[in-house]
Amino acid sequence: MKRALITGSSGLIGSEAATFFDARGWTVCGVDNNMRLDFFGPDGDTSSNLKRLRRVTHQFSHEDLDIRDREGLAQLVERVRPALIIHCAAQPSHDLAQARVFDDFDINAVGTLNLLEAARHTCPDAPFIFMSTNKVYGDVPNELPLVEQPTRYDYADVSDFHGIAETCRVDGCLHSLFGASKLAADIMVQEYGRYFGMPTVCFRGGCLTGGSHAGAELHGFLAYLALALVEGRPYRVYGYQGKQVRDNIHAHDVCTAFEAFCENPRVAAVYNLGGGRANSVSVLEAITRLEAITGRSLEVTHVDQPRRGDHICYISDLRRFQGDYPDWQITRTLDAIFEELGRCQTKTA
Repeated sequence: MKRALITGSSGLIGSEAATFFDARGWTVCGVDNNMRLDFFGPDGDTSSNLKRLRRVTHQFSHEDLDIRDREGLAQLVERVRPALIIHCAAQPSHDLAQARVFDDFDINAVGTLNLLEAARHTCPDAPFIFMSTNKVYGDVPNELPLVEQPTRYDYADVSDFHGIAETCRVDGCLHSLFGASKLAADIMVQEYGRYFGMPTVCFRGGCLTGGSHAGAELHGFLAYLALALVEGRPYRVYGYQGKQVRDNIHAHDVCTAFEAFCENPRVAAVYNLGGGRANSVSVLEAITRLEAITGRSLEVTHVDQPRRGDHICYISDLRRFQGDYPDWQITRTLDAIFEELGRCQTKTA
């Protein structure tokens, strides 16, 4: 029997992974204590995702466990003895980290170390998948020459067309405290791969999205934008006239990347994982497209000061992962993502 342990199992990627692997015959143990409710209030509450998982899955069990509980996590890993670990639990907000510095680091960095050690002692051969972030690169991507277009920024140099590669440096820059805590975890995951020979991977995610995302103002770009539009909330755009660009990847395509790695794991792998150029969009462009889909108008307030360390234009270069796993590809287009978000938020409004 194939057993998977998934942390953050009630969140966007964790719940998608739980459903995905359950449907493929895995027994899934999910770990989640709904810290998003504490972080973001009712907008961040993931209890509805847990209810959905219990309804639609066949071999899923839930553990209400905090990954900062080192002993409890070690005991769980020893009991489950998973053949696959997917680590998605995190304090996920670039902005919130400055107000919750110890929670941010203890969850993102120390919690990851707790899980790595438990895996090393119990199931060192199990692929260890870590959901990292593009914020590990800090504001280095802003050093690339950019051109300002009517609705977005883009790379000025044709050699940068595919976006940010894994060779982007991670030092000598401003990360945000969130970026720093995730980078600490990212490097530790790599080190457990190199030092102990464990099959580990860091997926440095761009904007992750999908209908199960509990978007909040401080986290979840497209999901919160759709929520604000449908509920008539004012929406604040921070800096760059709304021309900042993100590439968006649907949670399903993240899970197919997980599956590809699981079937052919490597040691200390690092991959950028986003929607790529085809799924890139600026804030202004996203507002226009969602307004067209929902038939509603968004009340927008522009704040001149951008978020500290924020990326002006970030597109994930997917060529390293696609080179190692040529059968993997993006299947959910940006248009499909917008349509799904518009439907899901309209249903819940």
